[in-house]
Amino acid sequence: MFRYYVPSQFRELDRMQHQLDRMARAFSPFTREPAGYPAVNVWVKEDELLVSAELPGFAPEDINLAVQGETFTLSGSRKAVELPENAHYHRDECASGDFSRTLRLPFVVDADKVDATYEKGVLKVKLVRAEADRPRRINVKSN
Repeated sequence: MFRYYVPSQFRELDRMQHQLDRMARAFSPFTREPAGYPAVNVWVKEDELLVSAELPGFAPEDINLAVQGETFTLSGSRKAVELPENAHYHRDECASGDFSRTLRLPFVVDADKVDATYEKGVLKVKLVRAEADRPRRINVKSN
């Protein structure tokens, strides 16, 4: 394995390059919008939406869901790991702190019919279209 020496004056440049690379990877390859946290999948059926979010290591009480009209917000908080005395990070990649992700939905949701489950680090949310927002068939009468 090839190893190289990075002089101390270049370590800061190396760190900055690493941070720029992380920021570049945060952007989705298909849109110009930054990818959010947590990663979500959204499936649409005729009168319902299914949202799946990966939240490993969270407790259900640390996850908050809110629905208002055509907006769904997923937020929460993860506490930072406390280091033992005299310890310092060799590598720190696990995110901690608050997060919030808001999605615009294709229709108005009935907040009373939202069903959420959390198992093995995956949150699954079923959102049902509001009755008042469903399309109505209108019969045409002839004279």
